Amino acid sequence: MKELLLFLSCVLCVSADALHSDIHFGGCSDSDGEEMYGLDAEEVGYADFNKQEFICPQPPFIDPITNPRGYEISVANLQICRDNMKNAGKGMKDYPPEQDVPSAVMIYARDEVEFGENNTLICHVTGFYPAPVNVSWTKNGQKVTGSTINVPYPNKDGTFRQTSRLDFTPQLGDIYGCAVKHLSLTQPLTKIYEVQASARSDPGVGPSVFCGVGLTLGLLGVAAGTFFLVKGNECS
Repeated sequence: MKELLLFLSCVLCVSADALHSDIHFGGCSDSDGEEMYGLDAEEVGYADFNKQEFICPQPPFIDPITNPRGYEISVANLQICRDNMKNAGKGMKDYPPEQDVPSAVMIYARDEVEFGENNTLICHVTGFYPAPVNVSWTKNGQKVTGSTINVPYPNKDGTFRQTSRLDFTPQLGDIYGCAVKHLSLTQPLTKIYEVQASARSDPGVGPSVFCGVGLTLGLLGVAAGTFFLVKGNECS
């Protein structure tokens, strides 16, 4: 009986890796705030204090994870955050704030580029601290509006990442830019995306090359057959 109990106690002590991981992030300033919930490195929901609502960005084909009191809870957490910030500010008045420059800024198209087909440009910023960053877009040197940006998401090293998106219709030669502003930067960090020809932009090129290669191989085959036929007649 003692051996059985010992065996069972050992089994109960065995631990397994977690199947899922969730995260809750909250932040505030005198004029702004952030409240976000995530699951397995994806956003589950966040508070939009400008629209005064709690937003769940899941796609429509899945059951949304909602909380009818989500925004009320976020507002309460925001007030607690501001109270804590004031208390910490009194005790750490001369403490220099930590700042990390974004370690990477990437700009790319979500889908394969086809001229005249709607697409989305993505500007991904990561490795910065504190949050957030500000991202603005230009097209051929002119500012454009209509972009979106998600709430800051924490990396494992304590820094943050954010992604801004801009819907666009690719046209050959257009140049887009995303400019990133952050407390750690003395001037915006800009990345450029130039719309260039893709393999699918000229549907006639592929078939033409294929037909040209096929015709060349066919002519070579005819020439080789004629050569061996002549040689065979000479030997006879």
